[in-house]
Amino acid sequence: MTIDAKKLNYRTLNEKLRCVDEECTITSCMGQRFIASGMSNKSITIEGIPGNALGSYFNGGTITVHGNAQDAVGDTMNDGTIIIHGNIGDAAGYAMRGGKIYVKGNAGYRAGIHMKAYKEKVPLMIIGGRAGSFLGEYQSGGVIVVLDLKRKEKKCVGFFPCTGMHGGKMFLRSRCEDVVFPSQVVKRNATDEDKMELRGYLKEYCDLFALDLDEILSSEFTVVTPDSKNPYRQMYVAN
Repeated sequence: MTIDAKKLNYRTLNEKLRCVDEECTITSCMGQRFIASGMSNKSITIEGIPGNALGSYFNGGTITVHGNAQDAVGDTMNDGTIIIHGNIGDAAGYAMRGGKIYVKGNAGYRAGIHMKAYKEKVPLMIIGGRAGSFLGEYQSGGVIVVLDLKRKEKKCVGFFPCTGMHGGKMFLRSRCEDVVFPSQVVKRNATDEDKMELRGYLKEYCDLFALDLDEILSSEFTVVTPDSKNPYRQMYVAN
């Protein structure tokens, strides 16, 4: 089924989506917010640019965007997969507690802020380009991967990554010699064991975007985890 969103506000668009049980393509998307918010078991393809909070509270299914997306993609999502063939704005994966967000391009500020995990739910965000400042702010669970595939002169992450991080794990495709991390985290070079773990995360991503997995894994990666002695662990329930 196809929904032409050109003259639809976000409420009307979502009402139509809730009535669709089959695969659905949204055309002429122009900034409508909250698309598929709180929905389950949907297969949605979006042509255009969705507005803020795409897939917020998403509870299963797949959303594919052939273009860019605005802020708060996957806000508090619980399950499912969101695939962005362009760039995303700020605060992607805010309080994300399950599911996967795959971004081909860059991410804005505060990607993965308050990301968490619980029992078998371990959210995953993979960013193919660079990430802005405050990446993984207050992260308490889940996995964030930044690949910086175009490898320009800028750092793969912006300022203040991992601020308040007290759980989870981060893989950065860089030696990160020019990145300043806070004292409550530990950064180290990825081991062969880390690369095996990373291979599992990247397999589906590379298949989706036609990338060479082995070539990516041949690069150096930095692994960032919380310091087990850091004071934040006493303040939060993590993992």
